[in-house]
Amino acid sequence: AAMAADERDYNLTEEQKAVKAKYPPLNKKYECELHAWGDTLEEAFEQCVMAMFGYMTDTETVEPVDAVEVEAEGHDMLSLLFHFLDEWLYKFSANEFFIPREVKVLYIDRMQFKIRSIGWGEEFCLPKHPQGTEVKAITYSAMQICEDEKPEVFVIIDI
Repeated sequence: AAMAADERDYNLTEEQKAVKAKYPPLNKKYECELHAWGDTLEEAFEQCVMAMFGYMTDTETVEPVDAVEVEAEGHDMLSLLFHFLDEWLYKFSANEFFIPREVKVLYIDRMQFKIRSIGWGEEFCLPKHPQGTEVKAITYSAMQICEDEKPEVFVIIDI
């Protein structure tokens, strides 16, 4: 009987497979998933920004020379996360080429959906900072914010 149960698990019907996956498959060539967590939602957001920049360069090579503030707002928590990441990405792509070594979320306003953060880092420059993958855009695809025991976030980015 145990054998039959195993077989059932591995020989899923198309219907069962469809039920199991509640998100689109990643197209590894063009997108990747950021998964970050922390003891607080603020920390999960901080880690998510650093995960994004981790695709772009080795953030360990970045020195905290300058401080940059980033604020964002949304109409709910998901759009807040989206705009937060987008604003940080903009700091890199708009002339400044700013790469943070560390990002600290100063506060998240859950009623007004506003966030304020500060990052310490420097301007991206080769060969000091290795060139990684270019992050083209943040997406809402399969975005999740889970606030159970340990807050975690999932975001798919276009690369």
